[in-house]
Amino acid sequence: MSHLKIHCFQHVPFEGLGCIDDWIKEKGHSVNFTKFYVDDLLPDINIIDWLIIMGGPMGVYEEDQFSWLKKEKEFIKQAIAANKVVIGICLGSQLVAEVLGAKVYKNTEKEIGWFDVIVTQSGRKNKILDGFDDTFKVFHWHGDTFDLPQNAEHLIETPICKNQAFLYKEKVLGIQFHFEVTNETLAEMIKHGRNELIAADFIQSEVEILSNEKYIKDNNAKLFKILDRLSQ
Repeated sequence: MSHLKIHCFQHVPFEGLGCIDDWIKEKGHSVNFTKFYVDDLLPDINIIDWLIIMGGPMGVYEEDQFSWLKKEKEFIKQAIAANKVVIGICLGSQLVAEVLGAKVYKNTEKEIGWFDVIVTQSGRKNKILDGFDDTFKVFHWHGDTFDLPQNAEHLIETPICKNQAFLYKEKVLGIQFHFEVTNETLAEMIKHGRNELIAADFIQSEVEILSNEKYIKDNNAKLFKILDRLSQ
C-alpha cells in the first residue's frame, strides 16, 4: 500500500474523521482538511489521492444558507472525474449522490441510533463487503435520503431507508450511516444534536444510544476493512 495523500471535507466541528484518523495514522498516510465552517480553501485536486466527505446537520439543498455547498459539489464532481477515491459519509454520501445526478430529499422518518442494516444481493457479491454478515448493527443519524445514482451498485439498506450505501465505478463510496463513530465523536454528536432525540419509532434515546457503545469496535473494524480494500 503506497502513501496516500487524503483530503477531508468537514462541515461542522463535531463531525470529524473519527476512527478514520486512526486508520490513516496506522497506515502511514497523510491527511489535510477543508473545514467549511471556518471558510478554509479547497485543495489542489492534482495533489490529493483520496477525498473523504464527512457529515453535518445541513442539507445538500441549502445552498442559500451555506454558500460553500456549490463549490464543494463542483470539487466532488472534479474528483470523481479525475478518478480519485471518493468516500462520502452521511451528508457526504448525499452530496456524492447529488453530484452523480440522483435526487436528495427528506426521508419519511429520521433514523437515529443503533439499528440493523441489511446487505443487498449486490452487496453480498461485492468484494468491498466480503466476509460481512448479511445483517449487522450500525450507528445512524440522518433525516435525508437519496435515490440510487445511475450505474451505482446498491450495497446496503434498511426498511425505513432503502439506499444506505452504494459504490460507483469501484472508487466512489457513499455511506449514510456512521461506521467511523468513536466514543468521543458519539458523545459530541449527542451533545450537539440532543434536540433531535425525540420519541419516535426510529429514534433512540440518549441512554439507549450510549448503552450500545459496545458496537463501536465492530463498526470501526468493518470500516478499516473497507478502507484497506479501497486502497489496494
